[in-house]
Amino acid sequence: MRVANAPCSWGVLELLPSASWTPCAQVMREMAASGYAGTELGEWGFLPTDAARSAEILVTHSLALVGAFVPVALADPASHARGAARAVEIARLLAEVGGPDAVVVLSDDNGRVPERTRHAGRISPAQSLTPRAWDVFADGAQTIARAVCDEVGARTVFHPHCAGYVETPDEIDALMSRTDPSMLGLCLDTGHLTYGGGDPLAILHRYGSRVWHVHFKDCDPLVAERARREGADYSTAVGSGVFCELGRGSVDFPGIVAALTARAYDGWVVVEQDILPGRGSAARSAERNREYLRALGV
Repeated sequence: MRVANAPCSWGVLELLPSASWTPCAQVMREMAASGYAGTELGEWGFLPTDAARSAEILVTHSLALVGAFVPVALADPASHARGAARAVEIARLLAEVGGPDAVVVLSDDNGRVPERTRHAGRISPAQSLTPRAWDVFADGAQTIARAVCDEVGARTVFHPHCAGYVETPDEIDALMSRTDPSMLGLCLDTGHLTYGGGDPLAILHRYGSRVWHVHFKDCDPLVAERARREGADYSTAVGSGVFCELGRGSVDFPGIVAALTARAYDGWVVVEQDILPGRGSAARSAERNREYLRALGV
């Protein structure tokens, strides 16, 4: 396993205006100094969209480009063609800078449906898609993954994410059962799976052959329980620190590391800890997260 981090750990989040983002040069410098070997692309425009400029920055800091998050409103069939074009554009940048192993991390356009955003972390079956709507959603994911493969030769994984239509274990099953396992993989995000009511280890055992990319994110059970009790929306829960430093929440990282090792997983593990401005030092959290994983042998 190779260990990367992501710009969201420095507050580069879609929830925040770009003017509040930590500067790219600082993020790359601190990420490398904290012991990480790679990074994801982050929000579009955070790293230069010119391949040569991005490559220069990454080489300077000895960081590999391992993937890019691509949100698409897959429940809307009108978004599929635009989403495919966007994913292919990003995949080309990934291939030029990161090489053939970099993956497109496809997701729903999270946070755009008010009901899902308000009830993130406590989604009921009645708030999910109908079977017909699932067919539309899955067709969009499959179409995008195929376009990325056919036009760039890159792989696509789907990222279950709170405040989107794929959050709970049942929703993961609904998407996985409708898509080609050779075309669309799964991004195992331990924090979102936990806050969404799932067990990351159980999901790994169920879909291990489709886990082509991993996000290590922890979930504070006390903050999560309070958010559910108080009816907090997704942004409020994130701002309250629901995604804490690794080893301080309820995710069984030793068990997940053991299971990944048993499967001879040789892809990237990307540490993510959404940190909003004023909620601590991103660099120190990144260092502690890396030290925690080293203690687990990663």
